[in-house]
Amino acid sequence: MKVILKSDVKALGKKDQVIEVADGYARNYLIPRGLAIPADKKALTDLKNREEARQRRLEAERAEAEAIVEKISGILVKIKMSAGADGRLYGSVTSKDVADALLRDFGIEIDRRKIIIPEPIKAYGNYTLDVKLYPEITGKINILVCEK
Repeated sequence: MKVILKSDVKALGKKDQVIEVADGYARNYLIPRGLAIPADKKALTDLKNREEARQRRLEAERAEAEAIVEKISGILVKIKMSAGADGRLYGSVTSKDVADALLRDFGIEIDRRKIIIPEPIKAYGNYTLDVKLYPEITGKINILVCEK
């Protein structure tokens, strides 16, 4: 019997995979526990539609990420911080500070978790940070940490 898995099943397959199993295994174990549904015409059509919608959503996310990379390349984000007499900042610049400055100054909203700060920024100066917007799309953002 062919079934469509509704969730990952160890030793069988992953979610939305169409597999062939014994009739008894499908009727007595997989289907009653909600792990699979019979692979009839309607279920296969629904699966195909879900897969097409998922592909469209992924393409839209990729296009959005590429558009954001275009927007952020070439801009300089200024972050004003207070520092002591020796020039060291009180605290450090965080990804949240960078995301807030991007939204405030340029209207570009980026999730703070996508901004990668390799080491803490604790002094005034220019820095270049990576912004990982999509698995293979990474942009660069220039920031200037200056006095308040």
